[in-house]
Amino acid sequence: MVAPFWRDISFARIYIQDAGKLPPRDPAEANSRKRNMSTSYRSSLVENLILDIRMHGETNMPETSQTEIRPCLGASIPDVVAIGEEQESLAKWKEQCGIKPENQIRLVKLAHMRYQHPDLDAITVFLQDFGMKVAKKTDEEVWYRGYGTDQYVYYARKGPKAYLGGTFEVESYQDLERAANLPTGSPVQELKDAPGGGFMVTVKDPEGFPVNLLYGQSPAAPGEYPPKLVVNYESDKPRVRHFQRFVPGPAAVHKLGHFGLCVQNFQEVATFYTTTFNIVPSDFLYVEQEGKKKTVALFAHIDRGADYVDHHCFFMSTNPTSHVHHCSFEVHDFDTQNLGHQWLAKKGYESVWGVGRHILGSQLFDYWWDTTGNMIEHYADGDLVNEETPIGYGPAGDESLAVWGPEVPKWFLE
Repeated sequence: MVAPFWRDISFARIYIQDAGKLPPRDPAEANSRKRNMSTSYRSSLVENLILDIRMHGETNMPETSQTEIRPCLGASIPDVVAIGEEQESLAKWKEQCGIKPENQIRLVKLAHMRYQHPDLDAITVFLQDFGMKVAKKTDEEVWYRGYGTDQYVYYARKGPKAYLGGTFEVESYQDLERAANLPTGSPVQELKDAPGGGFMVTVKDPEGFPVNLLYGQSPAAPGEYPPKLVVNYESDKPRVRHFQRFVPGPAAVHKLGHFGLCVQNFQEVATFYTTTFNIVPSDFLYVEQEGKKKTVALFAHIDRGADYVDHHCFFMSTNPTSHVHHCSFEVHDFDTQNLGHQWLAKKGYESVWGVGRHILGSQLFDYWWDTTGNMIEHYADGDLVNEETPIGYGPAGDESLAVWGPEVPKWFLE
């Protein structure tokens, strides 16, 4: 099996061939063209790889001697290339599934997570070390914010450990009324005590997980955004007489990015989310069973048409038991991610997995256990997609989770 990154690069052959730009198969001509490429142009490295793969085949890369070992490589490539051969247009998928937007509860964005914790003081200390700030606190409830425009990105209520669901902002009050009329819908609740106010309805998915829908919350004034670092490369060095300096501390949280569930009845739950809401697949993962492909995982985003959104706001995978997997919050950049990791480690918290780089979504990731035993993630540098981005299909497995980073814990997806 080829490593995931080489596999993704080999997929570019299909895209280039369709565009009439596929390099020749003749080794002599190919090598000549490789010599004539400009080594200062970033994409030439990717084309060199494609030339090699074109000559040797996608899955039969030759064994190399020590002097022929290829260097690592990273590149930003078009979504239709990166996704690979197994892809389908989103419009076609929606048509085949009979998706009717007029019948859906229309989501705008993911707003905040809701959990119940037995020790509010302990989780408050952890979430502050994780990079959040207390927006409001009572004896029974705490609201935590990031530096974005959300009034809060995390809500904690005092009580036995419990998952209270992710919360999506909806387009209209009518969406709340439609949700309230679902078989599992709660009455519309006014959030009188919450920062920014608003109204909320909670519905249950087929496995009993709560899904919260929010409307009418006033936006918050954004906090201070960290500066964008100027980076020097080998032949492009714009940072002159300016030195990189950092202050240790938590990795400040910007916003909630996504959350994930483990479910027993994958198809039923996936159908619920993609028909009830304007949630659509970014990627499906499958396993081979008796010559057929069985879908076992879904990365999904909010369908906002031509507008760009995060690669996934929602993740689910099949599992013998139903439980929440993790929630994930955006931080500024790679240095922030590592400084945050160092801070949490020095505070004595338990790392789950990270720092590394995901393949699907491309995020830099860093997973931790909170003080109640919930998994929580920092991420940075995630992909953006829209209605033109194809749905990707690929085999499930540890090799699909990361292109670099520590070895994935064997129980990570359990």
